[in-house]
Amino acid sequence: MQLQAWVMWGIDLFSGLFLVFFWLLIIAVIYMYVADKLQTKQAIRHNYPVIGRFRYLFEKQGEFFRQYFFAQDREELPFNRAERSWVYRAAKDVDRTISFGSTQPLDKQGSILFLNSAFPVNDNKAHTPIKITVGEACSTPYTTDKICHISAMSFGALSRPAVTALSHGAAKAGCWLNSGEGGLSPYHLKGGCDLVFQIGTAKYGVRDDQGKLDHQKLQHIAAHEQVKMFEIKLSQGAKPGKGGILPAVKVTDEIAKIRGIPAGQDSISPNGHPELENVADILDMIHQVRQTTGKPCGIKAVIGDIEWVKDLCDEVLNRGMHSAPDFFTLDSADGGTGAAPQALMDNVGLPLRESLPKLVNLLVEKGLKQRIKIIATGKMIMPSYVAWALATGADFIASARGNMFALGCIQSLQCNKDTCPTGITTHNTRLQRGLNPKDKSARVASYNHYLHHDLAMIAKSCGVTDARLLTRIHAHIVVSSGVSISLDQHYKHMMP
Repeated sequence: MQLQAWVMWGIDLFSGLFLVFFWLLIIAVIYMYVADKLQTKQAIRHNYPVIGRFRYLFEKQGEFFRQYFFAQDREELPFNRAERSWVYRAAKDVDRTISFGSTQPLDKQGSILFLNSAFPVNDNKAHTPIKITVGEACSTPYTTDKICHISAMSFGALSRPAVTALSHGAAKAGCWLNSGEGGLSPYHLKGGCDLVFQIGTAKYGVRDDQGKLDHQKLQHIAAHEQVKMFEIKLSQGAKPGKGGILPAVKVTDEIAKIRGIPAGQDSISPNGHPELENVADILDMIHQVRQTTGKPCGIKAVIGDIEWVKDLCDEVLNRGMHSAPDFFTLDSADGGTGAAPQALMDNVGLPLRESLPKLVNLLVEKGLKQRIKIIATGKMIMPSYVAWALATGADFIASARGNMFALGCIQSLQCNKDTCPTGITTHNTRLQRGLNPKDKSARVASYNHYLHHDLAMIAKSCGVTDARLLTRIHAHIVVSSGVSISLDQHYKHMMP
């Protein structure tokens, strides 16, 4: 009898709660109907009250669900499911093999096909990685045998735990981490990794009260043994011709202090360095930074018009080899992790596929290829893309978004807001709690390990002992359906 009474009580409670929720729902629907009919800002809601609201819900959620339910493995942009899946598996150190054939259309125009050798290099053959020195004439040059590195991502665009994880992960992987234009934070230094300090157009972290380069602050940054090189950013892939954009909601007190700007206000960098009006000014600034720090200094740019690069090379030859930038970080026009105007992201600048061979050809023609090291960046997340860049003539690659995927990024396209669901690009502490720097640093290190591992696998398949020995004769590019020619043949016509 007592059990029966409890059951009846439960049924009554459930019925009561159901009626409460039912009437609350009715009231909510009535409220939304009246509100929709009275407002005139959104025609869909006015003409189709209540139901019209689903249109905005589906529009907002569509980009999130599309990648899981509707897009094919190789369809989605900016990164498709097959690419993301490889990065996730590499980061988690799980099986990276696939079966039943490739989903990559091998006859698609622009596809890169590497030419396997009849005599691949034995996996067990001992091999010493090739080292490259940047800034040999500097008092403190930088030498590394790592090919793949972490591209520019500033503290501000990325959260505290994300930068911490990248710092520790880069240290474990033995690669460098670029600070991005937001200045040098304690979280970049935390892991003990090699660092490239980026000097953006706003000169965050090394600016005086007028926004000009402060040489004392520059010396202070250079005093950190971890800071190996300096990079002057002229332009970036997400928004060539426009400076960095950090929305006010992401400019916390801590970020404002590191950057030297007011908190709670949009952090908008100038679209260029005010003191740079010609290529001679660029070389002068490189000289100043190198003299002040004693460390290698290079430039970062997206190439559109290449005439200025020709003029830069001519000015170097006129002044002497010592005046050349120690490296040129070439960004792809489709690169970028942060906020950017769509007009610039979609339509300005050249993609790496076109600009890299042009830059390499130009430096070879001018006799500067050995002096100026090339760092290719922009969607360089897969071993095959890295192999292509090396074969084309790059010395290093740097990836931002590949390492974001390793951190757990799900491509929810919220980087320009403070709502990143994985805690990578938000300063909302609640959302950051799921990002454990210790766990994610291991994934960053694992991803970079397998990026090098599978890159070496491609090189050995082509019959060379080191990926740096890949050249344009080791790969073909598909120029029309079923027809491919060597990169050497294809790119020699791409004169700068």
